[in-house]
Amino acid sequence: MAERAFDDRDGWIWLDGAFVPWREAKAHVLTHALHYASSVFEGERAYGGVIFKSAAHARRLKASAEMLGFEIPWTVEAIEAAKAEVLRRNGLVDAYVRPLAWRGADKLGVSGTGTRVHLAVAAWEWPSYFDEGERMRGLRLDVAEYRRPDPATAPALAKASGVYMIATLSRERAERRGFADALMLDWLGRVAECTAANVFFVRDGALHTPIADCFLSGITRAAVIELARGLGLAVIERRIWPDELPSFSECFLTGTAAEVAPVGAIGDIAYTPGAVTTAILGAYADAVRPRRAAA
Repeated sequence: MAERAFDDRDGWIWLDGAFVPWREAKAHVLTHALHYASSVFEGERAYGGVIFKSAAHARRLKASAEMLGFEIPWTVEAIEAAKAEVLRRNGLVDAYVRPLAWRGADKLGVSGTGTRVHLAVAAWEWPSYFDEGERMRGLRLDVAEYRRPDPATAPALAKASGVYMIATLSRERAERRGFADALMLDWLGRVAECTAANVFFVRDGALHTPIADCFLSGITRAAVIELARGLGLAVIERRIWPDELPSFSECFLTGTAAEVAPVGAIGDIAYTPGAVTTAILGAYADAVRPRRAAA
């Protein structure tokens, strides 16, 4: 059965401080963000009715907007309260949560100065970003033809819609070629991340991950680094070049949508999800569901 379109669902969406029926949460076709990508967003997950790292996501949402030159007129605390109420109103316990802020239709031109900023929060059930069977076997990754841009050319550290254009193109190309996702390089040709997830490699029991200074340093990435160190694993953040890929034994992705996703291959380079990946999977599952960990 085809998934129901996102504009044709039951439920409630928080929009500019009020709840509106899902199908009535709309923006005008001349909205500035639709034409000039002046929008920022977050992807969050709720487990057992609690949003993982909710405050960190709200802070990053506001920081992303500031990088794009506009201010979200709600506090971190107000955004957190709106997210929690969206879950409650929609009767959701395990869910994906999407806050989105954008410049509206007050004026249309390259400059959006003075345009009203809107904020919406929606949530829905979303079990896994990848096919579950494929995810547990280990994802097959293509190598993207587009690269992450020089940070001097774009707000690379903002979770902004415009930055995702090359991610969309790369993910769709990978899918057409029979892969689950694509590994992206940075503008200098170094390993960066996947289209919407950070990447980790394992060598001799230690984790290696690219320095996140020209792409988004994920909140899940930071959580996994902390968890790994708590397990006694060394975590090395450094520049990684593509010719190093065959030297690693394991590989996995991290992200709110992806959670922790083992990788089975990048192109023709094979990996075997092993003890380190399994340990990280378990630690992350316990971290997002603390009541289960305590049981």
